[in-house]
Amino acid sequence: MEDSRKIALLKLRKLLTDPALIASVLLTLMILFVSVERMKKDVYVEVDGKTTKITTREPKVKDVLKSADIKVGQWDRVLPGLDSTVRKDMKISIKRAVPITVRYDGKVEKVYTAFDTVNEVLKSKGIALNEKDKVVPTLSSKIIKDLDIKVTRVKEEIIATTLQIPFKTIKRNDNNLAKGTVKVLQEGTSGEKIVTTKVVYEDGIEVSRFKAGEKVRKKPINKVVAVGTLSWFIPSRGGDRVYYTRKLVMKATSYTADFASTGKRPGDSGFGITSSGTRAKRNPDGYSTVAVDPRVIPLGTRLYVEGYGFAIAEDTGGAVKGKIIDLYFHPGTREYRNWSTKYVDVYIVR
Repeated sequence: MEDSRKIALLKLRKLLTDPALIASVLLTLMILFVSVERMKKDVYVEVDGKTTKITTREPKVKDVLKSADIKVGQWDRVLPGLDSTVRKDMKISIKRAVPITVRYDGKVEKVYTAFDTVNEVLKSKGIALNEKDKVVPTLSSKIIKDLDIKVTRVKEEIIATTLQIPFKTIKRNDNNLAKGTVKVLQEGTSGEKIVTTKVVYEDGIEVSRFKAGEKVRKKPINKVVAVGTLSWFIPSRGGDRVYYTRKLVMKATSYTADFASTGKRPGDSGFGITSSGTRAKRNPDGYSTVAVDPRVIPLGTRLYVEGYGFAIAEDTGGAVKGKIIDLYFHPGTREYRNWSTKYVDVYIVR
C-alpha cells in the first residue's frame, strides 16, 4: 500500500514539473476565462423612465430581471418580451400598469394597463368602434392612473314618413254672381310628400332628431271658387232684385225734346233723336232715355236711377259734364213739372 502511494506521488511530481503539461493547463484555463468573460453583457433596464445598467451572463430577459430582483407585475409591459434572448447593449423597457376604468356597452370594468393611449387600451380589450361612436377622453389621450374611459355607442336612423300636402283655396271674383254667392269651379285634392327624419341614439337613448329632407311625391291640386261680387238692391217701387256692378251719386237734371231743351221744334231734322241715333223715350215700365258724359258712363250702358227708374245712356248734352245725368221726360207732363234737380243714386245694372 505504501509503495503504491510512493509511486503515485512520484508520477504527480513528474507531471507538475513537466513544462508542456503546465503550458497546456494554463492555456485551457485562459480559454475558459475568456469564454466566461465574453458571456457577460451590459444591458440597460428602464423602469418608468429611470434607466439602470446591469452586467449579466443571463440568456433571457426574464432571467436578467430575476437576477436583478426586478419584479414584473401581471399587467406590466416588458419590451422586448420576457422570453427574448439577451443581446449586448440591449435596452429593456418596463412600463408599470396603472388602474383605470373602462365603460362600454353597459359594462364598467376596472382594469390595470400599461398601454400608452386610450386607443391601445380599447384595441387590447377587443372593443371595436363604429364611425359615429364617441370616446372620452379622445383615442390619442395618454393613459394616467385612475383614468375613466367612456365609450358611447352612437346610432343614426333615417325614418321616412308620408305626409299630406293640403291644397289651397283660390278665390276669384266673379261679377256675374251675386255678392255672397260662392261657386266651386274646381275641387281641390291633397298632395303627398315624403319627409325623412334623422334620429340619433346614444347608448340606445334618443338624443336628437331633425328633418333631413323631403320630396314631393304628388303635387296638390288647388280648389278654385268663384266669389260673387255683384251687388243688388230692390227698387223703391218694389219688384225683384236688381243686380248692379257700380253705384254712383250723380246730380240729376231733366230735359224734354222741346225747343227749350234741344233748340228744335217738331218737324225739324233730328227732332227727338238722341246723339246715339235713337228716338228719346220715357217708359216708366221699361227703359227710358238719359243723357250722360260718356267719359263717366259709356253710351249704351243700362242704368237704374233712383226715383226715375230704368234707363239707357243714349244721349249727351252740352251742359252734361262729369257726374251729371239728364233725365228725359215727355214735354208738359206732370212728372216733368214735378221733377226738381237733385242728387240721386245711379246704378249701372247688368
